[in-house]
Amino acid sequence: MKTEDSDIQALHSPAAVRMRRHRERQRKGLRCLSIEIRDTEIEALVRNGLLASEMRNSPLGVIDALYAFLDRTFGAAR
Repeated sequence: MKTEDSDIQALHSPAAVRMRRHRERQRKGLRCLSIEIRDTEIEALVRNGLLASEMRNSPLGVIDALYAFLDRTFGAAR
């Protein structure tokens, strides 16, 4: 028989957290993708003013620059 504590732990298991995030993205019409990006593409983000040159090695900086590029290219559909 499960106790209330084990139910709470199950709600916070890594699998439960991943599923909760997946469902939230799905509700928002979003997808989570892993992509490979070339150094030349990162340099293009810098040249286009979307990424500060000192942020070129920062994964979060590159992600933000890609979001800015996509919003500028396709329009923000949020």
